[in-house]
Amino acid sequence: MLAISPSVVPGESRAVLLHQVSWGAILAGAVAALVAQIILNMIGLGIGLSALSTTGAGNPSAGTASLTAGLWWVASGIVASLIGGYLAGRLSGRPSGSTAAYHGLVSWAVTTLVVLYLLTSTVGGLIGGTFGTVSSAIGGAGQAIGSTAQTAAQVAAPNLNRISNPLEGIEQQVRQSAGGQDPAALRDAAVGAISAYLSGDAGEKAKAEDRAAEALAKARNIPVDEARTQVQTYQKQYEQAAAEAKQKAQAAAEATRSAAAQGALYAALALVLGALAGFLGGRLGAVKPEGYRL
Repeated sequence: MLAISPSVVPGESRAVLLHQVSWGAILAGAVAALVAQIILNMIGLGIGLSALSTTGAGNPSAGTASLTAGLWWVASGIVASLIGGYLAGRLSGRPSGSTAAYHGLVSWAVTTLVVLYLLTSTVGGLIGGTFGTVSSAIGGAGQAIGSTAQTAAQVAAPNLNRISNPLEGIEQQVRQSAGGQDPAALRDAAVGAISAYLSGDAGEKAKAEDRAAEALAKARNIPVDEARTQVQTYQKQYEQAAAEAKQKAQAAAEATRSAAAQGALYAALALVLGALAGFLGGRLGAVKPEGYRL
């Protein structure tokens, strides 16, 4: 029983009791919200799997599936926050709507911290047996927003891993030629010389061009002047390929940056909506003043 100081008048003591935090109610609301979110996401997982075909015919694209999963995750979080907030506000026993609402808000905060901890730590991987399926479902749904951002980046620009080395095509052209007594060795020497010329120091460009022309002339058994012309053609091809690769890399980086920024904003919006749902649920759960006894 809360001890009231003799210096505190009855009205003030009533206010102290009215606005006292009930951590038991908050934890109960957080537990209820977590369980509600598990149930809702299991329902979403079941609906999603039942809509898929093993033959692949009529299945939604990866981007559509990721977006749908992300929206379901956000919606289930809002509903779970509303349920947890309502229970926290009701169990707090406070007739004050604002006090009960704050209990729902704190319950949402506790729930959010627990979910983030489970999704960003190894705890989820340690859960086995019956809870393994639930953990996998929650983890997959929680990563849906991130995968949506990744899908958007892949659609908006080529993947960085798919940007080819500008030297590869030129090296392949050189290796396809043959000549001399040891074609393999001559081709390797020509490839090395041309690569050094194309990607070497600008100050040594003239000497590198001479070496590349001589090596290519030996590899193809052609005059040095003709080989020099071919080397200069390779130089133009290399510059064009390097410029295209740079453009692709810049486009991919920009798409990834934009998708990451959008994902962060959407995640922040989802958290704000969850907080509002918890606050509203707590306010709805406030007990009626006439049924309250101090």
